[in-house]
Amino acid sequence: MKKISTLFFFLFLFYSNGQIRKIPVDTIVVTNHTTKIKNQVIKYQAQTGTQPVWDTIGRPIATLFYTYYRRIDVESYNKRPLIFSFNGGPGSGSVWMHIAYTGPKILKIDNEGYPIQPYGYKNNPYSILDVADIVFINPVNTAYSRILEIDGKKAEREQFFGINEDIEYLAEWLNTFVTRKERWESPKYLIGESYGGTRVMGLSAELQEKQWMYLNGVIMVSPADYKVIRVGGPVSSALNLPYYSAAAWFHKMLNPELQQKDLLDILPEVEKFAINKLIPALAKGGFILENELQEISSKMSYYSGLSQKSILSNNLDVPNYFFWKELLRDQGKTIGRLDSRYIGIDRKDIGTRPDYSAELTSWLHSFTPAINHYIRKDLKFVTDVKYNMFGPVHPWNNENDNTREDLRRAMAENPYLNVLIQSGYYDGATTYFNAKYTMWQVDPSGKLRDRFKFKGYRSGHMMYLRNEDLKNANEDLRNFILITQTKGFPAKY
Repeated sequence: MKKISTLFFFLFLFYSNGQIRKIPVDTIVVTNHTTKIKNQVIKYQAQTGTQPVWDTIGRPIATLFYTYYRRIDVESYNKRPLIFSFNGGPGSGSVWMHIAYTGPKILKIDNEGYPIQPYGYKNNPYSILDVADIVFINPVNTAYSRILEIDGKKAEREQFFGINEDIEYLAEWLNTFVTRKERWESPKYLIGESYGGTRVMGLSAELQEKQWMYLNGVIMVSPADYKVIRVGGPVSSALNLPYYSAAAWFHKMLNPELQQKDLLDILPEVEKFAINKLIPALAKGGFILENELQEISSKMSYYSGLSQKSILSNNLDVPNYFFWKELLRDQGKTIGRLDSRYIGIDRKDIGTRPDYSAELTSWLHSFTPAINHYIRKDLKFVTDVKYNMFGPVHPWNNENDNTREDLRRAMAENPYLNVLIQSGYYDGATTYFNAKYTMWQVDPSGKLRDRFKFKGYRSGHMMYLRNEDLKNANEDLRNFILITQTKGFPAKY
C-alpha cells in the first residue's frame, strides 16, 4: 500500500510539474471534406495548424493559429485565387467570418442572425470556396495564437500590438505561408472586418513594398477608420446621422412621412443633408445663429427619431452611445452597438449609454460553443489552450496611422489592385456612411475612383448573419473576384 501511494505521489509530481499548457510552435492537421455550394459538390481540404512568427535572426517569437481551406477537385492552383481573411478588434479571433460568412460552415441561427439552442453549425451553401481558397488567420493572442519564450523569457509585447507593428509581422508571416504552400502564382486578396479594414489597408502596401507580393483585391467588411472615429469633430459627428435614420427606420421611430418610405429611398436624402448642411452647422459650434440652430436640430430630429430637445441638449453633436440609449428609452429598451436591430434591457432607463452591448452578448452565445466544437470535432485540432474570442492586446499603439495612404499608394503602384467595401446599414460602431467617407478620402485626386466598389446590406456590423445578406454578400464577393481577374492583360496604365 505504501509503494502504491509513493507511485501515485511521483505520478502527481510528474503531471503537475511536467505538463505545461501551451500551443505547438509549428504544426499542422489535415482533414478532407465534401460540401455543396450553389448546388455544386465541392471537395476540399482543411489544413489547421500553427506557423511561427520569426524575429530578425530567425528565432520563433510567436506562433499564429490558422485554418487553410483548399479546394482539391481542381487541376491547377496557379490561377486559383487565394484569400487571406482577418477579423478586427484589435484583439479579435478570426472566428466571426470563419464560421458565419465565407467559410464552408456557418452557425445554426435563425434567418435574422439570432442564436438558437442547441448551438451548432451546418454547411454554408453560399461559401466562396467554389471560386477561391481561403486562409483564416489569427493575430497574436487571438484564438490559439500566442507569444513564445526565448531563453526562458517571453518576447516583447510591443513588437506585436500596434497598427504598424501588426502590419509588419503579419506581412512577414504571409510571405512564409505563401512560400510553404507554393501559392506565389495565385491571384491574392485580403479581406478584413472592422479593425481588419485598417489592417488590410496597411498590409496592401507592406506586402507590395516589403515582401514584393502584389494583390488583385482588398475587401473591407464594416471597416473601422480611426482617422475619423478617434478624431471626432464636425465630420465624424455628422457621418453618424444616416445610420441614425436607418436604425430609427428599422424600429419604426421615424416621422410617418419617412417611415412609409423604403430605407434606400431615405438614406440618400439624409446623406446629402449630413454633408451639405450638418457639417457646416457643427463647424460653427457655439457661434451658430439661433435660426440655423433651430432649423438644423429640427431636421436632425426628423431624420433620427430623437426629440429636438435631446439634440439641442447635445449641441447638435449627438454621440452614438447616447443614441443607443435614447431611441427606445420610452419603451424601457436600448439598441445594439454593432447591430442596432438587437434590443437590450438596462438596470435603469436614466443615463447616457447602455449597460451592455445587446448584440455582442447574443453573438457570443452561438459563436463560442460552435468554434470550439468545430475545431476539435471536424478539423481534429486538439489542445487544452483556451480559444480567445477576444485576446489581451492592449495597450495598442495607434500612432502613425498612414493606412489610408498605404492603400492609395499600393493602388497607384499596382494597376491590378481593386477595392470592395461591404457595410451594414444598422451598424452603429463603424457606420456605413463612415465607410463611404473613407472610400472617398483614400485618393483625393479621384483618379482611382473607378477601382472602388461599395455594397450596403440591411443588417449590422456582421451583415452576413442575416440569411438574405449572407447570400447576397458572398455573391458580391464572387463577382468582385471575377471582375478583378486579369485575363492576360498587362499591369499598366
